[in-house]
Amino acid sequence: MFAATDQQYEAERVKKVAAIIRQQRTDTAEKLAAAERETHHIEQNYGDATKVNTTEIDDQMETNAAVQQQKQLVALAVENQTILHNKQNRLDRLQDSHYFGRIDIKEGQQEQDTLYIGTASLMNNDNEFLIYDWRSPIAGIYYNGTLGKVTYQTPLGQQQADLVRKRQFTIKTDQIVNMFDTSETIGDEVLQQVLGEEASLYMQNIVATIQREQNDIIRNTSADILVVQGVAGSGKTSAILQRVAYLLYHSRTQLDSDQIIMFSPNHLFSAYISQVLPSLGEKNMRQVTLHEFFSQRLEGLRVEDRFSRFETDQASFPESTKAIRRYLESAAIMQQIAQQMTSKRPKLFFNDLLLDGEIIITAELIQQVYAATNEQATLTEKILQTKNRLIRYLQHQVRALADSDWAAEQLDLLSDSAYHDLLAEHSFNSAAVEQAFLAKKIAQRHLYPIYEALYNNYFIDWERQYLAVLADVGPVDVSPAAWQARNQNVQAYFEKHQIQLCDVAPYLYLRDLVTGGGVNRQIQYLFIDEMQDYSAAELCYLQHAFSMAKLTLLGDNAQDLFAANYQTTNVIQTVQNLFPKKKIQIHELNNSYRSTIQITNFASALLTDHAQILAFNRPGPVPQLIVCPRLLDLNHQLSRECSRLIEKYGMIAILTKTHQEAEQIFATLQVDAQVTLMTEQQRRLHHGVMIMPIYLAKGLEFDAVIGYNVSETSFHEDGDHQILYTIASRAMHELLLLSLGKPSHLITDLPSNLYQQSSDLPVQKH
Repeated sequence: MFAATDQQYEAERVKKVAAIIRQQRTDTAEKLAAAERETHHIEQNYGDATKVNTTEIDDQMETNAAVQQQKQLVALAVENQTILHNKQNRLDRLQDSHYFGRIDIKEGQQEQDTLYIGTASLMNNDNEFLIYDWRSPIAGIYYNGTLGKVTYQTPLGQQQADLVRKRQFTIKTDQIVNMFDTSETIGDEVLQQVLGEEASLYMQNIVATIQREQNDIIRNTSADILVVQGVAGSGKTSAILQRVAYLLYHSRTQLDSDQIIMFSPNHLFSAYISQVLPSLGEKNMRQVTLHEFFSQRLEGLRVEDRFSRFETDQASFPESTKAIRRYLESAAIMQQIAQQMTSKRPKLFFNDLLLDGEIIITAELIQQVYAATNEQATLTEKILQTKNRLIRYLQHQVRALADSDWAAEQLDLLSDSAYHDLLAEHSFNSAAVEQAFLAKKIAQRHLYPIYEALYNNYFIDWERQYLAVLADVGPVDVSPAAWQARNQNVQAYFEKHQIQLCDVAPYLYLRDLVTGGGVNRQIQYLFIDEMQDYSAAELCYLQHAFSMAKLTLLGDNAQDLFAANYQTTNVIQTVQNLFPKKKIQIHELNNSYRSTIQITNFASALLTDHAQILAFNRPGPVPQLIVCPRLLDLNHQLSRECSRLIEKYGMIAILTKTHQEAEQIFATLQVDAQVTLMTEQQRRLHHGVMIMPIYLAKGLEFDAVIGYNVSETSFHEDGDHQILYTIASRAMHELLLLSLGKPSHLITDLPSNLYQQSSDLPVQKH
């Protein structure tokens, strides 16, 4: 218990800080309005300054000076507005919850300091800190320190202090809702309160509840590759988003949000996390899915997406296909491609370049030009030399075409507007010179598609090149006949302008090694969520494509939905093997906070190795398993349970194994609530009942989850225990599993105290 004076002091301080925030918001709003008026006035003057007479040289000099002065004034006015906008946003964030922590520290012989920690800094008119930003060096004590001697990093190096007190608050609208002292990082009282709340449409920032192990991840600036292996509900994605905010704060003069890119599992997840950084006053980093990235780089080819491949695998996935996919997704094929393309003079295949069905540049000519390049040059240099010589050859063809009768005929057919467009602002001394200029323009315009083809390396037959590489390599555990048949299948896909997902990384890598392209050197940080979904070949290619970026990889091996039934390699081992010369730091998050202890214990028991998952002690009902003898019973039971759960919670999810099941449920579900069928095209979560295949639910959480048809028929393969684990670990408060007939042995083999089973339920009459 706190002394009355202590409680009174903190309550009065909250009110004083609230009053200062309100006053600063009012002052800032007035200054911002004045700044906007000033900017408008300066912009008007800028327009007037450019209208000064420039006939005389003195007038020109005077006008240029005035224009430059006005430009500087506009820039200063805009910068002032930006500063005021940022301050206004910061004060808005502090208005509802001013701060959440307090630390009392003593350094050496100095007097004891009291510091309050919040989502942003706040100073009074005397430039005294009332609130410290959670990302400031001194705030690290709040997250990492227990009472006693502590150290913290500063720009001047490591400092030492005595942590005398650590206090935590929950403040809402000028009132202290909860306050207590603790020696821990974040006390259970705060976590119980936060974790007991209902699910939300958007992920919330966790700055008030960051744990010590999460803080180590957030503040890491030394690793080339940071790997975060976190169990479901461990807050790894939240911590990574706080890491982005921290990096933008820590390196604010060298780093911009446009220099950070995150690969998200799907668009739904991208929307779910979209509010975290803005809630901390930072712009969102760039987000993209792997499918979007590959599709952009392979314009003209339809790239197979991971979700449709997963659905196909459920129907048929023979052992030979598994072996081939393992090879194509390995680091070995990337190494073999690199070896082939760095040989002295690898054989290249070229295309005829056609225009309107006519061959303009033959493949034979391109081969001759390539063969004549400098023997000592690299492959990339040889391609550049070949391209430049072909462009010069094309310029000869432009001149020849301009002198032909065809060009003269085209000139006669020009409309007046087209004629003047070609002339632009050019003027000529004679009609003959003008005609020659126009003829060359027409020839250039006609042959421009060939120039584009040369510029974009379309003269190289990439598909044939890739097939030639495949013919020279292959997995040792697949017969030559099976490998050849597979390569013929690749060719058939190419003919339909399609490419399978497992071919994309090696195909792109081959193309980039030949041309020297495909590398983005502007991105400084690359984040990959659900790293276990990425093959070694894909990780290798992404590191190549973003060669200057530091990598942050996060995921959970136990949630490997897409490769668990054919791939057993641990992703951490894969990363260590891929990047032996990089500074790799690995963090493991084993505490699960999302679900009740009953749900977490059930979910972790589904895994063969679950001893490392530590459940947070938040109690709730035991997971329910309901067995239905007929499909009609199953659907009636599903409708009843949805109706029951929707009365208690705002967001519940029905999770299926496949999209086809989700569509069937959507067509038959009878419930008095909003029901949404979630697809990859959906960009946000909805209140009510959401139906989706499990692969769209990765990273998300719901108040209650119904796992649909967890029968032995549906869940009996090697990787299915990971699918069931992912389904179960999406639930925060309640988990219900429905089975059509015999339940999966992956569930019934568990200790009976982990779940409650019922069966033979009567069918509801309608």
